[in-house]
Order: sequence, then C-alpha cells, then structure tokens
Amino acid sequence: MHELSICHALISQIENVATEYQACGIEKVYLQIGALSGVESQLLRQAYTVASLGTLADGAELVIEELPIRVRCKRCGAETEAAANRLVCGKCGDWHAQLISGDELLLASLELIH
Repeated sequence: MHELSICHALISQIENVATEYQACGIEKVYLQIGALSGVESQLLRQAYTVASLGTLADGAELVIEELPIRVRCKRCGAETEAAANRLVCGKCGDWHAQLISGDELLLASLELIH
C-alpha cells in the first residue's frame, strides 16, 4: 500500500510547516487529490490515521477534495472535463488535448493550533 509511504511524507511536510509557524498541533489537513494521481482516497484516510499517531497531526481531521480531470484542447482552446480513459476535448472531440489538472496530490492548507 503506497498510501502509507505517501502519508509518512505528508506528515513530515505537515510537521515542518507546523514547526515553522510554532504550532503546538494541527486541527485540520486539507488535501487535493486528482483522479489520475494514483492515490485511493479511502486507503489514504486509513493510512493517515496510522501515520499520524504520536505526531503533531495525531487526531487532526483529514479533508480531501477530489479534483476532476481537465484538459485544454490544442485545436479549439477549450478547457473541459475529461474521463480517465478518454482524454479528449469535451467541446470538439479532438484528441490533441493537454492535461491541465487531475494528476495532482497537493497539501492545500492546514489549520494550526497555537
């Protein structure tokens, strides 16, 4: 389960931010996960509970925003949502589309306890 190793890296990043802002704990952790990130939200939640034990993030609520896949068409310039197995323009149907979101895994923000 690679979600556990992702959570260990996430906890390290969270603790660095908390230390930088002299926080004594974390209230909430906000993540953004794209549909093409390769991360399963439910598995990440379970791994987060284990990885955060005994850290500043222990007991912090994990809030996950799942982001859609979006593409920009190189032919007509439209930005539309797409399916994971069909990265084509939603306006003209052309397959010359550039992925603009949907593969991210971002620590969006934290609510710190001082």
